[in-house]
Amino acid sequence: MAELLKGAAVVAAMNERLTAEVAALKEKGVTPTLAILRVGEREDDISYEKGAMKRCATVGVEVKNVVLPADVTQEELMKNIEALNNDKSVHGVLIFRPLPKHLDEEAVRQALKPEKDIDGITDGSLAGVFTGSGKGFPPCTAQACMEILDHYKIDCKGKRAVVIGRSLVVGKPAAVMLMAKNATVTVCHTKTVDMPSVARQAEILIVAAGKANAITKEYLSPGQVVIDVGINVNEEGKLCGDVKFDDAEPIVGAITPVPGGVGTVTTSVLVSHVVEAAKKSL
Repeated sequence: MAELLKGAAVVAAMNERLTAEVAALKEKGVTPTLAILRVGEREDDISYEKGAMKRCATVGVEVKNVVLPADVTQEELMKNIEALNNDKSVHGVLIFRPLPKHLDEEAVRQALKPEKDIDGITDGSLAGVFTGSGKGFPPCTAQACMEILDHYKIDCKGKRAVVIGRSLVVGKPAAVMLMAKNATVTVCHTKTVDMPSVARQAEILIVAAGKANAITKEYLSPGQVVIDVGINVNEEGKLCGDVKFDDAEPIVGAITPVPGGVGTVTTSVLVSHVVEAAKKSL
């Protein structure tokens, strides 16, 4: 029976640390502040916004909400981003995407200053991850995987790690972050030949395939640590991961549940980036 790497324990530890850090910053006259920029009224954006606000409130981070109509012009949107870039009271900015189709998302992405890009969407932030310069911040989901490994004291040094997925949101940054932990990393994708045999060799397996229950027992081997990034809805209407849990649980050494795993930690990572940005502002 696999150990469950639950996100709640990671979040509790992060909250304790962040609460202390925020209190220390406030003593120095700095109140860590997140600006959330939302265009339109998408239900998933609003739901995430509420969750982020609640998590911020837990540790004492302030939130500034900027809500623009779905038909906002490119010019007006860019003005708002520039205003947030120049607002010294705002330490981090979260821009909800995808944006309405009439807007140039690439221009919006690059307009944000990397030092305020707490969700890791700009090229500057990604360059910081890949070079290890510390400029900007890594994508929150990729870092959430690392936070789980750290919390459960899973040593990556010298380990064989396989990442399934090569997106800029999870796969590529996670692979680089694993290398920074001295793991030996292989990245699999849709063109990988005999992916199951590659995955079976992993001691640490991070799965961001984007398909429900795609990773079955053929991909797994005894003792593996499996980080399942996927959040999908199965045929019964229930949340499930990219890993077929019933296949994995009897085989692997440890696995993140879905729900209750990586997704739980991601919002706390976002808040931690705001606090870190506030520290850097000093």
